Amino acid sequence: MNREKSIIKTSIIGIIGNAFLVAFKIFVGIVSSSISIVTDAINNLTDALSSTITIIGTKLSTKKPDKDHPFGHGRIEYLTSLFIAILVLLAGAVAVVESIEGFFKKDSVSSYTIPSIIIISVAVLVKIALGFFFRIRGKKLNSQALLASGIDALMDSVLSFSTLVVAIICLAVDGAYSWHLESYLGIVIGLFIIKAGIDILRDAISEIIGKRSDPEYNKKLKAMILDFDEVKGVYDLIINNYGPEKLIGSVHIEVRDNITAKELDILEREITNKAYLEFGVILTIGIYASNDSNEKISKMRSEIVKTLQKRHEIVQMHGFYVNEKINMIQFDLVFSFGADNVEEIVKEVKNELKEMFPDYNTNIVIDTDFTD
Repeated sequence: MNREKSIIKTSIIGIIGNAFLVAFKIFVGIVSSSISIVTDAINNLTDALSSTITIIGTKLSTKKPDKDHPFGHGRIEYLTSLFIAILVLLAGAVAVVESIEGFFKKDSVSSYTIPSIIIISVAVLVKIALGFFFRIRGKKLNSQALLASGIDALMDSVLSFSTLVVAIICLAVDGAYSWHLESYLGIVIGLFIIKAGIDILRDAISEIIGKRSDPEYNKKLKAMILDFDEVKGVYDLIINNYGPEKLIGSVHIEVRDNITAKELDILEREITNKAYLEFGVILTIGIYASNDSNEKISKMRSEIVKTLQKRHEIVQMHGFYVNEKINMIQFDLVFSFGADNVEEIVKEVKNELKEMFPDYNTNIVIDTDFTD
């Protein structure tokens, strides 16, 4: 079964489970005049709607690339999570408002029964099962929407358990002061729902903006490229996420400057094929030529590295090459994200290198490390 069908099947199971809970909780809440149970039922209704949105989003995200969207429609899955977050936030806000209003309705006292407690207990078990089911499937299918639904369901199980505790207390004291407990619990439930919504919203926005790819993934991909004997260094790795199953990236590899075009072509094809088969990423490869096997140039590089190491703002130097035809020293500098006055630092470095090597000019490219 492919990923799309698996996500849809999982979501349908979620809709059925939540629909069952909505019906029972509304019935029990009305019969017992319970604010918290009705509030919980509303939250389960949003869970069912979330699963419906997940199905729609999954369908849309699998549309084939077109002229206007050549990278496909995979990022619609992240928009799906955004809509789910909005639904969760609205449900939380409604829960808080209704619970606050409950403070002023002293004549509305909850009357729990043994059957209602049994039904709430069943609801707790169902939500725990759905929560773990969504999380397991979400991790396996790399679906942010399913993971969000799993977190929400597990949180619901905790909150439903709290409702169960209050129900038992109210039954034990014959309903005395139950309107206080109901209102307080409703507010707590609402605030927890809002927090869950904010967390889901933050993760969805982070994906849409474009967050750093997984460091462990980056490390393994670089190690794979470095395994090729011809590769002396791997730099400037960029991984763009166009959906859970659509990764497109670029990387620079450092090779000796006397490698032939034929050898380089073979090397690039081998790397790109292996990257796609083992890491699922379509890579474009750029080249840094290295001529520091020359003793003079190797010594120049060592002296420059020592000079650069004195500046804590500089994270890395790469792409080093000395063009002796025009007496030009060339390299890229990666600065820390919090570095200030980068242009001024580059100017100072150029001046220092001019004093060290007066016969040479220096070309420095300011670079960014997108993966480390």
